[in-house]
Amino acid sequence: MIINYIFEKQDSYTAPNQNYLINFFDNKTFSFTFWNNFHKMKSWYNEKSLDLLYISLAIFAADRLIKRDDGYDNWSRNITIYIPVLNLNVWNNNKKLLEDMLGFLSGDNWKFEFRKRELTLIETSHKEKMEKSKEKIEDYDQICMFSGGLDSFIGAIDLLEISKKNTMFVSHYGGGKGTKEYQDVLKEKIIGKYDLEVKNFNQFFAKVVNGVEDTTRTRSFMFFSHAIALATMLNKKVDIIIPENGFISLNIPSTVSRIGTSSTRTTHPYYLKLLQQLLDNLQLGIKLKNPYQFYTKGEMIKNCKNIGFLEENISNTMSCSHPDSGRMQGEKTTKHCGYCLPCVIRQAAIKKAGIKDSSLYRDSKFNIFDIAKMNYNSYRLGLEKFNPKYAFMSIQKSGQISDNIEKYSDIYIRGMNEMKEYINSLK
Repeated sequence: MIINYIFEKQDSYTAPNQNYLINFFDNKTFSFTFWNNFHKMKSWYNEKSLDLLYISLAIFAADRLIKRDDGYDNWSRNITIYIPVLNLNVWNNNKKLLEDMLGFLSGDNWKFEFRKRELTLIETSHKEKMEKSKEKIEDYDQICMFSGGLDSFIGAIDLLEISKKNTMFVSHYGGGKGTKEYQDVLKEKIIGKYDLEVKNFNQFFAKVVNGVEDTTRTRSFMFFSHAIALATMLNKKVDIIIPENGFISLNIPSTVSRIGTSSTRTTHPYYLKLLQQLLDNLQLGIKLKNPYQFYTKGEMIKNCKNIGFLEENISNTMSCSHPDSGRMQGEKTTKHCGYCLPCVIRQAAIKKAGIKDSSLYRDSKFNIFDIAKMNYNSYRLGLEKFNPKYAFMSIQKSGQISDNIEKYSDIYIRGMNEMKEYINSLK
């Protein structure tokens, strides 16, 4: 599939054999909120980071527009993106790295064709407004990704409990329920607990019209790219904290069913290594850090710097991979499904940590829905076949691991043991 992107109506470029035309500033094809808020920071964005942001939006749109069922193997797709950029030579030099990184992240074959553009009227207007503004300039020392999930909530708590640094939190949400509502509740809880302000939180939305594919493995790249763009406005070296437990980040198929392929490589070490290489090539002065790379989810909970605050609000966090699916059963309240892999890892972790779980689950006992029963049997079989002796090989199943082999093997074993204890406690 070939998708062409333009930024203004007067851009008359037509890609050869294009299947889709997306105008970033036409709500009839694509809508996003990045420019809705005036970001009062030290400087204008590094324009290479703006290119990165739009490339990530283009990738997300393509991911949603093209059904995996239409792929040559009913999963992988051939996608070519034509997009204008501000820094043509830079992106031509990093084209191969970008394509390889995205291929690993989504399992598709990506190709990019770049052409030159200048700042749009909207961008120019924002730049001039920022340069003329006499309002107080905000400064931050670090940025933390804030998804509304349990891991990101623990990450926020830990940073605010032990760090004296001023932290900006960045969130992203899509359509439907199950993301924004949880982010909003947790944001208010954190603001009240740690005496922060609303301006510490930046929340963004993006949607392509007529999107049909739900797997959206590339959404995390767009999520990170928003934070990267904001980080460049600070005009200094910045860490972006990505709180996620190391067990799920390895994305090792824990079952013999489709479950492993349905999960994502959002924070897989190899993906983050490629993304870091891209950021280094762009000379943005940004470091990606996951302080929980060698923690299981249960260990994250047990070591949380304010476990009381965490337990009080655990029901306000969302870990499920499809929290809105209850609409099909006429549910009014968003719940965890209870049987997808993230839900199982979540419940296993809470059990391991020994705290009360006040969260709502649709079928946590695997005895209502057929898909839940199928998943349960698959988990059981996967755990029965699990052999810790071969963990050093298993960690390579979802991506290249070239260092810290023993540590990655250990986190995999401990994560599987958490799952095993939980599954065995059910029946």
